Amino acid sequence: MTIYIATGNAHKLDEIRPALPGVDIRLPSDAGVDFDYEETAADFVGNSIGKAMALWNAVGSPVLADDSGLCVDALGGRPGVLSARYGSPDGVTPLSAAERNRLLLGEMSGRRDRSCRFVCCMTLVLSRDRFFVVQETCEGVLLEGPRGSGGFGYDPVVLLPELGRSVAELSAEEKNRVSHRGRALSRIAALLDGLGSAL
Repeated sequence: MTIYIATGNAHKLDEIRPALPGVDIRLPSDAGVDFDYEETAADFVGNSIGKAMALWNAVGSPVLADDSGLCVDALGGRPGVLSARYGSPDGVTPLSAAERNRLLLGEMSGRRDRSCRFVCCMTLVLSRDRFFVVQETCEGVLLEGPRGSGGFGYDPVVLLPELGRSVAELSAEEKNRVSHRGRALSRIAALLDGLGSAL
C-alpha cells in the first residue's frame, strides 16, 4: 500500500516510516505535487482533517496527515496549534527551535504549574468519504532549561516524569514508543492491520 504523507518535514518521516512497515511512504513531491497547506483551524483535529483532505484532493490516493504541538496548562494551552509559529514576529516566518524554547521558558519563569503535553492528531484518508482520525498525547512537565541533544522542536524542554528524562534525552526507539506521534502511529498501524483486505 502507498500512503502520501502531508508534510515536507524529514523528522516526521523518520518517525513515520518505522511505525508503518510494509507501507510505501511517499511525499507529495513524489506525485509531482507542490503541497503547502495553511493551518488555520482552532484545534489539531481541524488542521489534521483539512490538511489530509487537501492532499487527497491533490493526489487521489490514500494520505496521512498530522497536526501536533505542545500545550502548556499554565498558558491556557498555548502554544498549541501555533507551536511551529510560536513567537513569530509576522505569524509566518518561524523562530528557530532554540528561540521558541527560550520564549516559552521565559513566559513560564516563576510559575509552579509546569504540566504540559504534546498532542498529535492524525487523519488517514482512504477516499473522499472514508477517513479515520486519532488523537494521542504524551504527558510531561516543562523544565526550567533545555536538556538533551536528540529530537527536535520542544523536545529538550519537556521532561517525562515516568522516565526521568527529557524527550531530547531519549533514543529514537524510546521516543517512537512513548511520544504523542508514536502513540498515534501505533493506532494507525493497528487500524490498517485491522482493515486488511477491506482497504
